[in-house]
Amino acid sequence: MKKFITAIIAIAFTFSAFSPVAGAEERGVQLTENAKSAILIERDTGQVLYEKNGHEKLPPASMTKIMTMLLIMEALDEGKLTWDEKIRTSEYAASMGGSQIFLEAGEEMTTDEMLRGIAIASGNDASVAMAERIAGSEEAFVEMMNTKVKELGLNNTLFQNPTGLPEKDHYSTANDMAVMAKELLKYEAITKYTGQYEDYLRQNSEKKFWLVNTNKLVRFYPGVDGVKTGFTQEAKYCLTATAKKDNMRVIAVVFGAPTPKDRNAQITNMLDYAFSHYKTHPMYKRNIAVEKVEVSKGARKEVDAVTSEPISVLTKKGENVDDVEKVITVDEKVKAPVKKGDKVGTLVLKKGGKVVSESDLVAGSDSMEASWWQLFKRSMGHFTKVD
Repeated sequence: MKKFITAIIAIAFTFSAFSPVAGAEERGVQLTENAKSAILIERDTGQVLYEKNGHEKLPPASMTKIMTMLLIMEALDEGKLTWDEKIRTSEYAASMGGSQIFLEAGEEMTTDEMLRGIAIASGNDASVAMAERIAGSEEAFVEMMNTKVKELGLNNTLFQNPTGLPEKDHYSTANDMAVMAKELLKYEAITKYTGQYEDYLRQNSEKKFWLVNTNKLVRFYPGVDGVKTGFTQEAKYCLTATAKKDNMRVIAVVFGAPTPKDRNAQITNMLDYAFSHYKTHPMYKRNIAVEKVEVSKGARKEVDAVTSEPISVLTKKGENVDDVEKVITVDEKVKAPVKKGDKVGTLVLKKGGKVVSESDLVAGSDSMEASWWQLFKRSMGHFTKVD
């Protein structure tokens, strides 16, 4: 059973009529001539603003690390990992080729340092070290990656490693990469890493190591603060980029550009197009409580249903929104145990009966199973009530 709560929002948004936004392809705009595939989306709504061969399966190279970073951020959010925990490097992790931060077998770095090595320098060795810490082995971590792919509803991605090093049947699409980046960007702390142009590791040692971001747009395009580049001979030059201007965050993806210059130019074209044609109207931040959910036989009798991500409405510039209908659907009674982050409902925004945004509501805290003594006291409380 579900519980429905509907509210018509008219007082907070004094705007004019809303109509579905038209993407660049509908306008006949070509933004990515020298790329195998590309896509441009607005982060909060997921609205596609431009697409070229967005569902074509292609090698993602180091853009694979978007999923690796997503699982790291989830582990941190769930308390399974801490920022200052020291991660030990195995011989296998230290043996990774390609881009690396030159970890030695037995060397330890904190989660914070490892993530800097992955996000800024695209370290394959750091990626494998984190994979082994989180899942026990690289193979088990890859299973987690592909499970998360399915949870996100993506049908055209399959991972074989956490690095993006060439391997048979390791592929993704521009659309799927954009969705993964959308999920990663729920964790606002990630851009402190992906948006940093340079940094140092082992700073107080003789092996001081300079990190320089492989995504040069972080330095040269205002508002760009992520997410991940990629290159192999097979994949050519790839980039999933994100930029924020005013209240609007967009994600642009390019696969298979012939040169770094082409890759950056086409990403720039998409970002320019988004910011010159569209506007985002924020409605909710992440982790905002919107309703209570009863927990059957829980140590806590109820938990907050909170927003799982920022929620907004997107319009073309010059247009606004009014009388947005908010429809909150929560489970009428959830059975313990409930863990923080478990889905407990949905928040939908509608305009004129048309869905313009849909997002999960999740438990804002844990509610483990109540002890027999707690349940006994509750049952006795029912008998001792006086009218």
